[in-house]
Amino acid sequence: MNIQLPPPIAAFFQAANTRETDDFIALFTNNALVTDEGHEYRGAAIKGWIDRATAEYKPHAQATDLAHVGDKIVVTAQVGGTFPGSPIQLRYNFTLKDAKVAALSIGRHENARARPGNSAGLL
Repeated sequence: MNIQLPPPIAAFFQAANTRETDDFIALFTNNALVTDEGHEYRGAAIKGWIDRATAEYKPHAQATDLAHVGDKIVVTAQVGGTFPGSPIQLRYNFTLKDAKVAALSIGRHENARARPGNSAGLL
């Protein structure tokens, strides 16, 4: 399935999937907030988060659904990598501002079957 993602979200997945994260932080507003695996990351910490996640888990996400919920854009993706329980389905809740990511929260798709060792979210 080919989902037409808004440009900043498409760029997010492209950078993460190719592990080309040098310009990753440019996709985010200055005061952006990322919430993943129960941790919050702001500013320069966002670059550290994506570098760590891509190096450790080598994730690859394929968008399978796109929905607009209020001011959020929710992307459901099948995510595989070198983590326990791979692949899993995750929801990426994006809030965009001025064509940049202002907030991102990542978590397990509530309809996904839980498997022991699955991460609550990543990448």
